[in-house]
Amino acid sequence: MPETSEAEESGRIAPGPPAPLPSASPAPGGAVVIGGGLRELTSLQVLRTLDTGPRGLTDGNAAERLARFGENTLPARRTVSWPGRFLRSLRDPFTAVLLCLGLVSAAVAAWGAACVITVLVVVSCVLRSAGEHRADRSMAGLRDLVATTATVLRRADGEAAPVAREIPVDELVPGDVVRLGPGDLVPADVRLLRANNLSVNQAALTGESAPVVKHPVDAPNRPGDRRTGGAPTDNAPTGHGPAHDGLTRNGPTGNGNGPAGGGAGRKGYGPTGGEVPESGSFDAPQLCFQGSSVMAGSGTAVVVATGAHTRFAAAHDSVHPRGPSAFDRSVHGISWILIRFMLLTPPLVLMANAALRGRGLETLPFAVAVAVGLTPEMLPVIVTTCLARGASLLARVHGVIVRRLPALHDLGAVDVLCLDKTGTLTQDRPVVVRALDADGRDDPEVLHWAAVNAWWTLQLADLPVPDALDEAILDADDSLGEALLVAHDATDVRDTADAADASGHDVPGHDRVEVPGHGRGAAVPFDYDGIAAVPFDPARRLSTAVVRTPGRLGLHTLVVKGAVENVLERCALDDAERQRLLALAADRADDGLRLLAVATAERPARQRAYTPADERGLTFTGFVALREELVPSAADALRVLADRGVTVKVLTGDHPGTVARACRDLGLDPGEVCTADGIDRLTDRELAELADRTTVFARCTPEHKARIVSTLRAAGHTTGFLGDGVNDLPALHAADVGICPRDAVDVARESAGVVLAGHGKDLTAIDHAIMAGRHSSVTIATYLRITLSSNLGNVIAMLAAGLLLPFLPMLPAQALVQNLCFDAAQLTFSYDRVAPAALRRPTMLRPRDFLRFITAFGALNAVADLATFAVLALALRGPGGTDDEALFHSGWFTENLLTQALVMVLLRTGRRTAEAPGTSGARGVFGVRGISPVGRAAAALAVTGLLLPLSPLGPPLGMTALPSVYYLLLVVVLGLYAVALAVARRRHENRGARK
Repeated sequence: MPETSEAEESGRIAPGPPAPLPSASPAPGGAVVIGGGLRELTSLQVLRTLDTGPRGLTDGNAAERLARFGENTLPARRTVSWPGRFLRSLRDPFTAVLLCLGLVSAAVAAWGAACVITVLVVVSCVLRSAGEHRADRSMAGLRDLVATTATVLRRADGEAAPVAREIPVDELVPGDVVRLGPGDLVPADVRLLRANNLSVNQAALTGESAPVVKHPVDAPNRPGDRRTGGAPTDNAPTGHGPAHDGLTRNGPTGNGNGPAGGGAGRKGYGPTGGEVPESGSFDAPQLCFQGSSVMAGSGTAVVVATGAHTRFAAAHDSVHPRGPSAFDRSVHGISWILIRFMLLTPPLVLMANAALRGRGLETLPFAVAVAVGLTPEMLPVIVTTCLARGASLLARVHGVIVRRLPALHDLGAVDVLCLDKTGTLTQDRPVVVRALDADGRDDPEVLHWAAVNAWWTLQLADLPVPDALDEAILDADDSLGEALLVAHDATDVRDTADAADASGHDVPGHDRVEVPGHGRGAAVPFDYDGIAAVPFDPARRLSTAVVRTPGRLGLHTLVVKGAVENVLERCALDDAERQRLLALAADRADDGLRLLAVATAERPARQRAYTPADERGLTFTGFVALREELVPSAADALRVLADRGVTVKVLTGDHPGTVARACRDLGLDPGEVCTADGIDRLTDRELAELADRTTVFARCTPEHKARIVSTLRAAGHTTGFLGDGVNDLPALHAADVGICPRDAVDVARESAGVVLAGHGKDLTAIDHAIMAGRHSSVTIATYLRITLSSNLGNVIAMLAAGLLLPFLPMLPAQALVQNLCFDAAQLTFSYDRVAPAALRRPTMLRPRDFLRFITAFGALNAVADLATFAVLALALRGPGGTDDEALFHSGWFTENLLTQALVMVLLRTGRRTAEAPGTSGARGVFGVRGISPVGRAAAALAVTGLLLPLSPLGPPLGMTALPSVYYLLLVVVLGLYAVALAVARRRHENRGARK
């Protein structure tokens, strides 16, 4: 019978003042705040408090409450406008530096430099805003996939009969009476009035993957009552929902210590007994929460909280703001290095020229030009272009949406990926591993009787949906599939069975199907005659099928299947044998298996109905061992991630044995499993040491997951976290990059930086995203190394020449044109193909590594510039000072662009490692296969350096034609510079390989 609360049975609410709410109070929206006090109230008191009844609200009342309390939506996330996105992009450190330089250029009337810098800033911000806008549009499309209606009882007026209608979820108000069915999302926080075999999945809220049985409770809690909520045991639901057969996350003996145990602190849940955890309300059987989903059964409930007052919204509001990511930390570190250099350069130039040459403020434009020359002006454009192209490719090819462009870089830097077991490593679908007899030996007869129980319980118990455990047993029982093939063209078995007389005589022509391996003369499950079924309920934690075996006249066979402890206590066993079997079950459970016990008994045939009282004096048959089905692609994905230098850590609320077994089956060594109680005893420093060497953390609460992720970040790791529920929000925020699947709860998708738009938590898609992130990071790092080392060498040479020469070594206009040419060529880095060797390990922009690199190669570049100065000073004296100055400017301009072209080619990341062994270097002077975009850009840059002084643009820029002897001497300088670059690069790569 469906369970009904006191209020539902009364049919109406008696007039009177609202009942008091102990330790609970009406929320601002008129909803009841769910807490310990609400659990102590009867349904009648809740309905009175909400001024409603079992027949629901009238249309007028609902409209009034909707206007007064607001829509049933989470606190609105304001959509960022285009101007807002643009202004937010200006907060990027590199962009801010460029803006400051542009203002300084304008202040000293260097309008050309100011205009160029402004254009670069605008282009960068537009590209970044466009990429984030595309990601937001994709997210809006995912939100449209979520169900948005609910079935509610409404009346036209007070006298009209209630009518069930579909309305948008956001129109629900406190006091509405809603109906729930299989597959429905719970639209708000509700109190059950009526339920029929109802079970819900609260994984999005608690992390528990097992469904929880829900039912109305009107009696107050009583100390010592095993059932949460205190309802009498004989009023337990008699449904057979997905949490059946005792595998309610409590292991083989029902004591909360089994392999499928839930989150830490959950000592049993729902009606299976145990303490109420500190999270409290989630375990209350009479309460269902927004964000959960109905797995089986049906129910009627009253809405007690909507919108911002739900537990779903409260979990989201309690999350602390995300700290700076790996990208933010790297960019800020490099930015401050550049800022220090730039702030130091102009004063040095001014003071040196004033002290040695007696020059005053007329050198200020030159000083600003030197500072601009040090700045990687194209960095915001390069960064945004690389990340936007990578994000666009991921969305188009692999179905991965990057919501924040910097998150793509963070993915490339990830060296620790934290994830849950369920949905990532396992499919949350059980599969039978073995069937064992009482001595622990394989026995197919045990699986056969388990299949008989599963088949006839499914046929006779009128379940709303098939049970996952029964489906696994039927899938594993090969006899069923073979028999179906045999019986396909035969007379329908059930029609024949119906012809059997009440005494149990067989009907001629009803032949049994013999199946090898199932014992002599064993029948397949549907070859028995089903008599009755006593379905699972959470108090008994087992189910019983009563069948008549063909050929056994006058006898009925009871086939019982369920939790080990509950089945064994109904078997005719002495205490020693019972303890031995419990120990055997516990031993298999420690190996990560879930066990069901199977027992049988024969009773004289009868017409009277069978009840749980008949489940006694059973003969123990054996155990059925199950584990969760592994994700087919998980093993290969884990192996690939390990090869790429990504360490996987499993943070789960499940039992240590279950997780360890799944990891071993997938080829991931679990090592020593750490549990939540061990984490609580550790300091942050001790936890950091433990987290570095531990792969699996079991029994974790959301707070444990967030603490582990934060500790790994503090230890210098770049962390990614894959989650999909409200309980994962703290860890999603704590990680450098949060990742979630498309079917995650809305607040998780909004909090994540990366969304997997494919199906489920696919590790292969994450691998693609990591490689795209590394590609972008390597490109950005290559640009920074080449640009900063080249710019630093030029600045050193400029400072030296400014002190040694009677004139400025380069005019501001020439410096600006040189920077524009170099910057335009470097745009091609965004389209370069990175060598595979450069993608083998996580890539991160480390300021100290950059400082060492640019210092060494910048000094080398400065030596080449100074050698050019010597060539110009000794070999190219013109007839007059003006000609000498113009020749110097022209010669250095040409040499600068040629050396920068060499740097682009020779320091390009992975150029040599990308070449196949034994191939000739002539194949890829500028690239691996033919001429790459970077090679073509470098060639164009070199041609510009050679021809610009000879072109009509030369004289306006203060340049003139150079004599032929200069080019011969320049070839010698460039040849020596190329050799030095190659040697320095080889040493740098060898040093990096040793590290």
